[in-house]
Amino acid sequence: MNFASDNAYGVLPHVWAVLQAADQGTALAYGNDAATKNLAARFAERFERDVAAFPVFTGTAANALALACLTPPFGAVLCHKDSHIMTSECGAPEFFSGAKLIGIDGADGKLTPQGIADALEGLDGSVHSVQPRAISISQATEMGTAYTTQEVTAIGALARSKGLKLHMDGARFANAVAHLGVTPAEATWKCGVDVMSFGATKAGALAAEAVVFFDPSLAGEFEYRRKRSGHLASKMRFVSVQLEAMLADDLWLVSGTRANALATHLAGELKQISGMEIAYPVETNMVFVRMPVEKAARMRAGGAQFHDWFPAQKDGTVVTRIALAFATPDEHVAKLIELAKA
Repeated sequence: MNFASDNAYGVLPHVWAVLQAADQGTALAYGNDAATKNLAARFAERFERDVAAFPVFTGTAANALALACLTPPFGAVLCHKDSHIMTSECGAPEFFSGAKLIGIDGADGKLTPQGIADALEGLDGSVHSVQPRAISISQATEMGTAYTTQEVTAIGALARSKGLKLHMDGARFANAVAHLGVTPAEATWKCGVDVMSFGATKAGALAAEAVVFFDPSLAGEFEYRRKRSGHLASKMRFVSVQLEAMLADDLWLVSGTRANALATHLAGELKQISGMEIAYPVETNMVFVRMPVEKAARMRAGGAQFHDWFPAQKDGTVVTRIALAFATPDEHVAKLIELAKA
């Protein structure tokens, strides 16, 4: 029973079907195929405006290359101290941009305008310091919470007032949108987001992410950076058709909605069990639970896989992360609840 990550499960049947269909005949290489050329139009339909959209293999590449287009080597990107770009991408955003990441604290994995404003103090244009150029937020966050549209709008307004660009890491964008009940447009550029990393892999694609520029003028260097990083696939059609399939009939959103529902159900059951405490609001597909170390060990012995998110505490408890996915079986959730109650 794998609750370690929403990357644990495989590929949606419909995605496999479009991959097989794309494997018929021939197509021009390096993104000159019909699917890749039409991808920007597909994203424009979903986001209700003209965009520049580029497929890549991984979320790390999407984040790193997007941020590289927003900031020079002497620049800085402000992000949450626990964000994926800060803790889990091996320095890729800094490597590809040359810029510095500045981690900011914030409750429930979120940045706030005040926290960002405080971090900007002292970065006043002196030649001796890095120059802030962008803000990056994760939607949903590493703690499974989702920024409201009002919260993103406030950060977007601050970014504009300071001359900064706003990037959104949307690895779990489907889960966030499903929770918020808004349109993709209302969750992004209408709140002031300039560019986003659109995640499809966690929602059921094989290896397909996209960088979507809501201001296409910012994308001028992207194609060169993508090629230089090794993410311009020769057979790009196999990446692009996955994204097309996920966008069609909002398949990405269907996947996110199911994963969220499983997490909500699980959290409701776990919080009724003595000794178990929900550590963060359950708004998407992740449930963070504080429990006794012995309880976590017994649940693992019963066949459940999940991560300890923070080190064990002196009181004998540990905060664990339980991730639900688009394909997590209902019976696995039921069994996990049984193990927690035992």
